[in-house]
Order: sequence, then C-alpha cells, then structure tokens
Amino acid sequence: MDDVPFLRDMAIVAAVAVGAVVLMARLRLPTVTGLLLAGAIVGPYSLGLVDDPTTLRGLAEVGVVLLLFTIGLEITPERLLRIARLIVGGGALQVGLTVTACVGVAALMGRPVTHGLFMGFVLALSSTAIVLQVLSERGEVEAPHGRFVLATLLFQDLAFVPMGLIVPILGGGDERGVTAGGIALALAKAGAVVGGAVLVSRAVLPRLFARVDATRSREAFLMAVVAVCIGTAWVTSLAGLSLALGAFLAGLVVAGTDYAHRALGDVLPLRSVLTSLFFVSLGTLFDASVLIERPLAVGLLLVALVPGKALLATLAALVMRVPARVALTAGAGLAQFGEFGFVLAGLGAAAGLVSPQDTKVLLAAGVLSMFVAPLVIRGAPHLGVLAPLFRPLERLFASGAVDHSEAPSRRLKHVIVVGYGVAGRVLVDALRRSGVPYEVLELNAATVRDARAAGDPHVTYADATSGITLAHARVDAARAVAVLINDYAAVRRVVAAVHRHAPNTPVFARARHLADREPLLSLGATEVVAEEVEAGIEMLARVLDRLGLTRTAVDDHVREARDFTLTARPFRAPPDAGGAPHPEK
Repeated sequence: MDDVPFLRDMAIVAAVAVGAVVLMARLRLPTVTGLLLAGAIVGPYSLGLVDDPTTLRGLAEVGVVLLLFTIGLEITPERLLRIARLIVGGGALQVGLTVTACVGVAALMGRPVTHGLFMGFVLALSSTAIVLQVLSERGEVEAPHGRFVLATLLFQDLAFVPMGLIVPILGGGDERGVTAGGIALALAKAGAVVGGAVLVSRAVLPRLFARVDATRSREAFLMAVVAVCIGTAWVTSLAGLSLALGAFLAGLVVAGTDYAHRALGDVLPLRSVLTSLFFVSLGTLFDASVLIERPLAVGLLLVALVPGKALLATLAALVMRVPARVALTAGAGLAQFGEFGFVLAGLGAAAGLVSPQDTKVLLAAGVLSMFVAPLVIRGAPHLGVLAPLFRPLERLFASGAVDHSEAPSRRLKHVIVVGYGVAGRVLVDALRRSGVPYEVLELNAATVRDARAAGDPHVTYADATSGITLAHARVDAARAVAVLINDYAAVRRVVAAVHRHAPNTPVFARARHLADREPLLSLGATEVVAEEVEAGIEMLARVLDRLGLTRTAVDDHVREARDFTLTARPFRAPPDAGGAPHPEK
C-alpha cells in the first residue's frame, strides 16, 4: 500500500520532532529550533529516515498558509492601516539597502552587477513563518519592533513578485525580456486580484459563515474556514503572489467579520501540527557536508545573513524614525534567510546566475541562519546596550526621543505615563479631570499624531528606556511613573531605567501574569498590577454582586482575594465545602 511508507515517514518525523523539542526545552531553547533540528536529522543529507520529503513539504506548505491566515486574523485590517507607512517606507528601505550592499560587494569582488542584484534579491527576503511564529508566541507582534518587522515582511512578500520576474532576465534565461511596463502590468494584475478577492469576500463571507453557523456543526464551520483560507491563497497565487501573502489577506478579511474569534479557535490546533511540519521540512534541506567542503564560504554568507542583514534593517528602521533600541530589536528579527529565498535560488540556478555548488553553499548558510533565528530574536532585547552607538543617527533622522518644542516636560510634580493604549488613555483622562499634570511617552507614531490632532500636546513620541528621554521628562521630579505598555520585555527595561535615573520616584508597572510581579519588583517597581489577578478579582466582584451580596461583603471578599493572591498563602480544605480548596485564615 502506498499509504504505508507515508504513515511510516510521518511517525518517524513526529517521534524525532518530539525528542528534539524536548531536548531544546531542557536547554531552554525555542521550539522552532528543535523542529529544524529534527528535519536535519531525518533529512536526505543525514540519516535519510524519510523516503519522500516532497510529501512532507506539501503538507508543510499548508501549514505556512494556516500560520499566516491566523496571524491575519489577529491583526485586523484597521491595525494594518496603522503600519501602512512602515510597509511602504521601511520595507522598501530594507530591501533597497540589502540589494545595494550586495551589488557593492559584488563589484569589489569583480563579479558582474547581475550577480550582485541576484544575491541582493535572495538575501533581502526574511522568514515570514519563523519570525511571526516567534513574535506571536512572545506576544510581540503589536510591540513597536513587531510592527516594523511585520510591515517589512509584508513588503518583502510583495517584492517577491517583481523579483521572480527579473531573476530569469539577469541570467539571460528568458530571451523575451521583461520591461518595466511588463512588471508594472504584473503588479497591477496582482493588485486587482487581491482587491477583487477582498471585495468579494467582504460581501460573501458574512452570509456564508451565517449559513454554516446555522447548521451548528463545528466540522462544517472548520471546513468553511479552511476553504476560505486556502481558496483565497490559491486565487492570489494566480496573480504571482505568494501563498503566504494570500493566506494573510484571507485572515484580514475574516477578521472583519463577527466570526473571527471562532475561526481562530477552530483553526489553531490544525495550524500547530502543520506549521510544525513546515519547520521540519526546512531542516531537511540542510546539507552538513557543505560545512566540511566550504566552511569559509558558508561562514561569510552566514555573517552577511545575520549581523550584516540586522545592521541594514536597523538602519532602515532608523530612517523611518524608529528609536535606536527598537530599531536594533527589529533589525535582529529580520536577520535570517527567507522561505522565498529558496525559490529565487532555484530560479537563479536555472538561469545560470549561480553554480550548483554555490547554490548548496547558499542554502546551507540560509538554513543555518534559520536555526539561529529564534535565538537571535529571543536575545534581541539585550542589543539595547548598543543603542547609544546609534543615537547620532537617531537624531540625524529626527526620530527624536522627545519633541522638545512642544513637550511640557519642565513641569514639576507631574505623572509620567508610558504607553497610550486603552489603559493609558483611561489613566490620562482621570489625571486630566483631577487637574494633575501629566506627560505621556508613546512609541507608536500614529497614536501620537492622533492624540496631537485631538488637541493633546502632552503626548510625545518617545523611548522611555532612554536616559535622555527620562531626563528631559524630569523623571526625578515626577510624582509617579505608570508603565502601561503590553510588551513585558520593554516593561522590564523601562522600570530598570526609571529606577536607575530616579530611584526615589514611585513606579507602577503593568504585567500580564502574576509570575512577572516579583521580577519587576526586584527591578525597582513600587507596585505591579497583574492583569490575570485584576481580571479574576473583577469577575469575583461582579458575580458576588449579581448573587445579591451586600457591598460590604463583596468588598471583604475582594480584599481577602487580593491579599491571598499576592501573598500566595497555601490552600486548605474548609469543613463546610466538601474538601474544596480555600485559603487559610
């Protein structure tokens, strides 16, 4: 039976992947690294345990489609519009700088310009699947650096269309040639297909999901979601766009309906399995023998892909007025080979732009960069120590930690609010009505522009981890600092920076989990508000109030619950609750 080898291969892949992931977990390394390692072990260039890697890659492509679909579900079209400027500007700068650098290096080595352009195209692309998977796991897609990374990745996926048309011409593989008009026509066609798919989906999807939901069949709903996801990806691929970009657009479309949350919940388990297969399939491409045969060439390419590409992406972010610390973190997030780089490498080999041996070197370095990508992204926040080296460029491009002309930071006894999301606006509104002076430091330029347009001059575009910013905001004379951003790693850096520059200023920090409380207190926070604790206490108060308990009784229960949670006292079973857990009195 043909199914037997396939089932055997899947069983082997699953077993090796579990072992590799468990090993990585014990070493405190990311899951993605373990999956890539599993692929390298079972692949044709090592133990050769999988007979037919092409079947594995077919399933892996579906995994990438579902991954980008669910990320699109979580972002929503409105959030995408907020980063439109970064998509056009930041993405173009990152790709342009990378291509320019490769052409320059090719000229110094005596290589033709066509070779430099080809290498620039290949190296400019980053791994959408790996980067967004890691950022999503860390809850950093909506962080300032996450927004720049997402915008750049989307531009790269769009740029893949003209790149795929140009590469065969660079090697003379297409005698007909491709003119600028031909490329423009292809892009217009792609845009028309994307726009048409979005418009049709907007009109059809709500009715489709309403009909399917009326059946009360979870299976039917799941199949409808998968059909929309894969169908939209397929339609956009007809215009030359990548499947991943099409799937992302499908997610954005569904995100605009009332069924987005249910779609996300139903697809996530399926996505996790197939996305894991994708990372395993990437690992199967790794050929360790190339490291022995040409270690210097692989090493130089790896340097170009990781620190070199990180530097260029950082420069692109700085030009877009992103603060130095955020730019460094974003640059590290883009420092790896991309899935579509494999496609361009194949086109370049067919066009004679690169020899088979050089192609092996390129792929080996690319897979290695993907191995280390999760580690680089996880360690990226530590690059903040290099931010002072980039301060001159930050000032040159007017990223300006603080708007000195309008920021009312010279007022004393004010409250500094870091982050102007929902929580920040709630606090600022109360401070304003109470007559308490305040200063808001916010890293989202669009949010700052909206606040200024609404008539609030006290909201400034600023990096709260910068000593210059804190000094200008007079943190030493502030009555309090409230850190209300949703990026935990950034919260830690802000708390530490405030404590370092103004140890006597009270710091109120927001955290997602109770486990984050003690680390923040040790860094200098005066009070830490854990979202999971406050949500539980608010739920307790509302339930007891609905049950008819007096306000005094509800307040007593709230006080006891907060005291119990924050002191982590042990449980005991009360005699009147049948052994149910209850905090000791």
